[in-house]
Amino acid sequence: MSAPTLSPPLNAIPADIRNAQDYAALAPHFLPPSHLAYISGGSGYGHSVAANATAFGQWAITPRLLRDVGHGHTRITLAGEAYAHPLFLAPVGFHKLAHANGELDSACAADATDTCMIASTQSTFPLEEAVAQQRWFQLYLLPRRDDTLHLLRRAEAAGYRAIVLTLDAPIQVVNRRAQAAQFQMPAGCVNVNLRGYDTTPRFAGNGPGESRFFQGAMRGAPSWDDIRWIMRETKLPVWVKGVLHPDDAVALRDAGVSGIAVSNHGGRSLDGAPSGLDVLPAVRAAVGADFPLMYDGGILSGSDAFKALALGANAVAIGRLQLYALSVAGALGVAHMLKLLREELEICMAMAGCATVGEINGGALLRQTRRDAA
Repeated sequence: MSAPTLSPPLNAIPADIRNAQDYAALAPHFLPPSHLAYISGGSGYGHSVAANATAFGQWAITPRLLRDVGHGHTRITLAGEAYAHPLFLAPVGFHKLAHANGELDSACAADATDTCMIASTQSTFPLEEAVAQQRWFQLYLLPRRDDTLHLLRRAEAAGYRAIVLTLDAPIQVVNRRAQAAQFQMPAGCVNVNLRGYDTTPRFAGNGPGESRFFQGAMRGAPSWDDIRWIMRETKLPVWVKGVLHPDDAVALRDAGVSGIAVSNHGGRSLDGAPSGLDVLPAVRAAVGADFPLMYDGGILSGSDAFKALALGANAVAIGRLQLYALSVAGALGVAHMLKLLREELEICMAMAGCATVGEINGGALLRQTRRDAA
């Protein structure tokens, strides 16, 4: 079978784009099949990716009548900073897989739409170059603390306003969809932020009776001491990304982190982990009403964002959809996608009688449409 003919990125918004999710449908016409498999796939057999996709369908938004929303807006304050809306660009690595301008175009789109971009450690442009006006930095712990500290200092010097420490991927599980598509990272798609650092994992587990996972890969997994060390070393707000258990959330809150991102890593960590949306209400209940929470995982529409906000999030992060839009029309596509998402969110807010994002929180406007069998 011959390979499909791919379209080059567009310089205009496609005429048939009607909503943000349409960019996901168009992406296969612009991404090589192996790249699409890598971006859209998850760890193992993709059960957690599927869980993210189906979780939103279990909730319905209840419209309200006769509500005055003429003073409505989407503004929020998070980690002491004001934002025009609660839609963030999630930290997604290797943007050059979707477009030659990679993170440069994503940052440009963020600026055009008053969006905060959480830049990934695994960027294909240096963190000093691919910078949005509103910017947070997602940090992976490196094998050597000196290297982690140097990366942190670079982010501080480049004006990033918060650190998002990702903890949920100490072991990289095979993406079977990408494997089946024979995906290989292109030569020009390099994690440039880590050039010059020692990234060799400190694996053991080769001795008699030792496991290459328990005594091996997990030897370099983040620890509580690492979290305390990071918080001592920076004055920036430190968020932790990848939380799914309420007890972990409470422990992190009590340890002094500034906020938590409830996420299953887009289904790219433990296959079989629940959707973050499924555990979000329990996490919110555990940490209390005032502790900052972000949701990340599977958002494709403004109604998805509304549901995450109603279930306890203060803000939401957009992952794969930004790469789909980037592949279709570069910076213009990402900016248009974000504009549509914001408009879709505003429609949901207006129809549900919520004039502000704060009025969404609490879940009272949602009804479960399907429950798991007992």
